[in-house]
Amino acid sequence: MTLPDIIREFLLALFSFDSAHPLLFTQFYFWAFFALVFAGFSLIHSKPVLRNAYLFFVSLFFYYKTSGVFLALLLFVVTYNFFAARALHRARPAWKTFWVVLSVVIDLGVLAYFKYAYFLADFLNDLFGLSIQVRDVLGELGNMLTGTHAFRVDAIILPVGISFFTFQAISYIMDVRRGKIEPLRKFLDFGFFLTFFPQLVAGPIVRAPEFFPQLYKPYSLSRRWFGIAVFWILNGLVKKLVLADYLAVNLSDRVFENPLLYTGFENLAALFCYSLQVYADFSGYTDIATGVAMLMGFYLPQNFNSPYKARNAQQFWRRWHMSLSRWLRDYLYIPLGGNRNSTWGTYIIIIAVAVIGSFLSGSWWVAFAVAVIALILLLYGWRRPDKRKFLRTQVNSMDTMLLGGLWHGASWNFMIWGGLNGIGMIIYKFWAEWSIGFKTAVIWGLCALCFALSRLAPAPVWNLFTIWTLVLALGMLVRLVYSFLHRPGVRNDGKAATEESPVTAWISNAWAVFQTFVFITFTRLFFRSGSNLDPALANEQAWNTAKNMVNQIGSAWNFSIVPRIAWQHRSVLLVFAFGMLVHWLPDRWKRRYRIAFARLPLPVMALVVFAVVFVVYQFITADLQTFIYFQF
Repeated sequence: MTLPDIIREFLLALFSFDSAHPLLFTQFYFWAFFALVFAGFSLIHSKPVLRNAYLFFVSLFFYYKTSGVFLALLLFVVTYNFFAARALHRARPAWKTFWVVLSVVIDLGVLAYFKYAYFLADFLNDLFGLSIQVRDVLGELGNMLTGTHAFRVDAIILPVGISFFTFQAISYIMDVRRGKIEPLRKFLDFGFFLTFFPQLVAGPIVRAPEFFPQLYKPYSLSRRWFGIAVFWILNGLVKKLVLADYLAVNLSDRVFENPLLYTGFENLAALFCYSLQVYADFSGYTDIATGVAMLMGFYLPQNFNSPYKARNAQQFWRRWHMSLSRWLRDYLYIPLGGNRNSTWGTYIIIIAVAVIGSFLSGSWWVAFAVAVIALILLLYGWRRPDKRKFLRTQVNSMDTMLLGGLWHGASWNFMIWGGLNGIGMIIYKFWAEWSIGFKTAVIWGLCALCFALSRLAPAPVWNLFTIWTLVLALGMLVRLVYSFLHRPGVRNDGKAATEESPVTAWISNAWAVFQTFVFITFTRLFFRSGSNLDPALANEQAWNTAKNMVNQIGSAWNFSIVPRIAWQHRSVLLVFAFGMLVHWLPDRWKRRYRIAFARLPLPVMALVVFAVVFVVYQFITADLQTFIYFQF
């Protein structure tokens, strides 16, 4: 092959899109790409206007290498929202609502078309007896314009990162409407804000008030912050390749693919491994994005704060995917009434979700169950006027979590996952108001009910709930006895003595963290079962996967073979234990070794980087695993 042929082949590979090998942070090609980008950036970093324009075009190229022709969709979202925000800002008060509604409808319409077309087609077909077929309209348009059949039209492919950049665009429009910011005047600056490549395809969701001040800020990267940036990149690679991918390839994916081929112990281990896997995968991406952005002088919002240290479901969602949680709070929960009141939207969403849930599950019992729960809450509110505001708040919370579930996809399993998290948050709020005696009575009552159901209507799920509630009940009994034996006394100075010693406070916190982790892990069963599936088949396959795993875990175990099976999976279990141990380390310890790394002399830091990269790449599988949240 001649030199011109080699150059031509290289350029063709560089500027073509390969759907089988999108550009990923874990590939060598990405780091070669970033090295070239950073080299160009170093020449213009002191000129903000030129720097922003350069990074905008670089980000467009990155998205093209990730998603191909969907670059046109990203450009449409950028262009429309830039001009819509300026029109909104200049509009008379009577027209501002029009521009907000139009923009939200267009942005959500784009998202709904790609993400919910199958669900909407099936819903309309069943409701009105139609025969709508899902086809890729953009593919048909592309074939028409090119006069070829190059684009597939029989299926809709979800563009990478569409949920993130559409939500970011909506928040920009809403912040302009609320007067928090003025719309950007330069198209290239806005394009850079919406497409900044480190966070473009999997978040975090960047808010304009946080990012706009950085657009024109002089570039600054101290020696210490350089070290911190490198640390975040290494930390993310370790999370992704050593933890997430290793757990996925060696256990989680295998079991979720066919749960019936594995024992109850293996199903349970796979479920817990997936809980760590999805965290390490998503937060690993965020860490790498944070480090890459920091090297270029930009700071992304924190997206994770050790979520498996949470003591309850509500605290978990303040620590997990924090940019999405804040988005849902500011643009959904608060407009619905928040913790003040409820609105018509509150009840419209509940009714709509009940109908959607009934359709996805294939049973109107879902709508009936929602109606019964609503009736119970209404009766409770009628009997307790002082609790009505509290109840409205819980309904708003449930709406938010259910829609958060549907944000991940139009699947019955995602609705269950969102609903379970909402129920967990609501139960905790009731639980926090009860006395310890009443809590103990309730949990023992639930345990007795689950045990009775396991005998009267034998099913693995009741066995599972019996064991779980029994563990919780024993814990509550210990807490009740302790509180009875150690009632707060009175010190010599007349003040109340501390109820718990540091040791018992630590045990109490660890117990709460453990309970929350188990609960969140159980909800992951429905989250994982609904992922990685063809939307047209997702509901049935996801439900069967979840049901089969519950049956395997809840059925009788042969404990004589558990040690042998555990030994067979010892490497996976050790990696899981290592990941959880590091996750549960005190924050001050993590801060210390992060700063210690950042302060290393550059030659020593280079050696550490080389050693970590060498170890990390020993864990790389033959086929790199894409980031889980790319599909959302």
